[in-house]
Amino acid sequence: MSRRLTADELRRRLKGTSGRGRKLRGLVVLLAPYKWRVAAMFAALIVGTAAALAPAPLAKKAIDDGILAGDVGVLNLVVLAFLASALLVWLGTFLQTYLTGWVGQRSLQDLRVEIFGHLQRQPVAFYERRSAGVLISRMTNDVQALSSLVTDSVTMLFTAGLTLIGSIVILLALDATLAGLVFLIFPLLFAGSLLFRIVSADAYRTTRETIGQITAYLQESLSGIRVMRSFAQEPRHNARFAALNQLNRDANLATVRLNASYFPTIEFVSALGTVLVIVYGGYQAIDAGDAVQIGTLTAFIVALNGFFDPIGQLSQVYTTYLSGMAALDKIFELLDEAPTLEDRPDARDLPDPLRGELRFEGVSFAYDTSAGAPNALSDIDLVVPPGQTVALVGATGAGKSTLAKLVARFYDPTSGRILVDGLDLREARIGSLRRQLGIVPQEAFLFSGTVAENIAFGREDATREQVERAAATVGATQLISRLEHGIDTEVGERGAQLSAGERQLVAFARALVADPRMLILDEATAHVDLHTEAKIEVGLRRLLQGRTALVIAHRLSTIRQAGRIVVLDGGRIVEQGTHAELLESQGAYWRLYRDWAEQAAA
Repeated sequence: MSRRLTADELRRRLKGTSGRGRKLRGLVVLLAPYKWRVAAMFAALIVGTAAALAPAPLAKKAIDDGILAGDVGVLNLVVLAFLASALLVWLGTFLQTYLTGWVGQRSLQDLRVEIFGHLQRQPVAFYERRSAGVLISRMTNDVQALSSLVTDSVTMLFTAGLTLIGSIVILLALDATLAGLVFLIFPLLFAGSLLFRIVSADAYRTTRETIGQITAYLQESLSGIRVMRSFAQEPRHNARFAALNQLNRDANLATVRLNASYFPTIEFVSALGTVLVIVYGGYQAIDAGDAVQIGTLTAFIVALNGFFDPIGQLSQVYTTYLSGMAALDKIFELLDEAPTLEDRPDARDLPDPLRGELRFEGVSFAYDTSAGAPNALSDIDLVVPPGQTVALVGATGAGKSTLAKLVARFYDPTSGRILVDGLDLREARIGSLRRQLGIVPQEAFLFSGTVAENIAFGREDATREQVERAAATVGATQLISRLEHGIDTEVGERGAQLSAGERQLVAFARALVADPRMLILDEATAHVDLHTEAKIEVGLRRLLQGRTALVIAHRLSTIRQAGRIVVLDGGRIVEQGTHAELLESQGAYWRLYRDWAEQAAA
């Protein structure tokens, strides 16, 4: 069983190469795991191409040595040779088509799997600066363009190349003078092909870029359809999409114009070559008698198809080659971007189960590490004992969510360290942390499927009983019972069939089923009304019981029972203590709580 190459291996094998050489080498690397089938494909291709070249010399033999000479034996042998060559062409074409398709589809399957896995390994920061639509385009449009190159054009490239070489040999063997006349056309063909190559390279790259922009905008527009409708911005979005579509049309029309100019010119030049052969060879046969035999002239005209047709085919292959190579360039550009947050070679697993002690030692962090960029967090020193619930409060931009992201190791601190049970998170395997960490974000994301499947998402072996118990614990049973099919109701894409509050309850249950040792609740009750919030407060206490938890909330009513409240301001800890202690001190928390109480009363 052949082993597919990983993105890391691909980067290593392509190191030190650039430009066209890099792309060609990359194509070879993609096909390398199936080298024996590739070798068999080329063997079949060579046999089939050689057999396809046989008709021209066989026609000469049949006419000059069989028909004109009146030798039936020679004619019979030539007919048998024709049949044998036709059988070899059929067999060779079948094998090369099958093997090309098999190798091409397997290598592209490997590439899709590797691109998807590569995207899964990327940290959160990667997706904050890359459009999801462009990434989708890499996986779909660009891989499809590469498919045309790998499955069709590679075979045509070598078939046409071998046919061209074989035809040149046959033409020279039949009549060197006539062949010389045909070869006079070569400079015209070469100049035209060179000009086409130079002009069309940028045009095909532009088509890849514009289709990526269309896919990106389509994805963004569909994701934000509710906002767009709310602000009645359909005309603006239609105009923007039409403009992008126009750019894509213009880019494709540029390639259409190039093809419309180039390929008919090749056909016209080919026709001129045939006319030269017929005129010169015909007059020679008439005036010189046996100087040019009828069979030779006939065979020469037959062989001319094997000379000019491959030139046209190679030109067509080149357009597919340009499109495929432009796509390959985009794909390699994506695979070249190594994950910036990975396990160290000597990383080890966190204990299972964790005690849950969380310690921050001089932690500072900046999203942009360029000189002069402000820190989102500065000199954070904090110890969270196992099982304690710590509430993080502060104004917007104070650093609450950033602190939670560092605990989840979506980012690493710029300086300082974060320890869990005494082990620096940078020395721990990310998977061992995430398996024991539950996160309920402000905007609960649900996957297509049923309510039950979403609750069991973080634990594949969860039983029906565990799923239903988790739903009951967080107070979701009553809401779920009102759904058409109860817990087996389809939630739709991104949970569109449920209300925001229902999605949040499902997210609570999902976290509970996973049974994490540490929890992060990031504005987790923001989309739950006050009545529902009161109903699930008991469930939340059960969810938090015995677990180390960081709770971020603007509704200060949800955090009064926290073991400790940490107040952040400008990325620094300015206060910490219990609810009662902080109110008594009348500091930053007291002011926040006063403002919140006034708003709630209003």
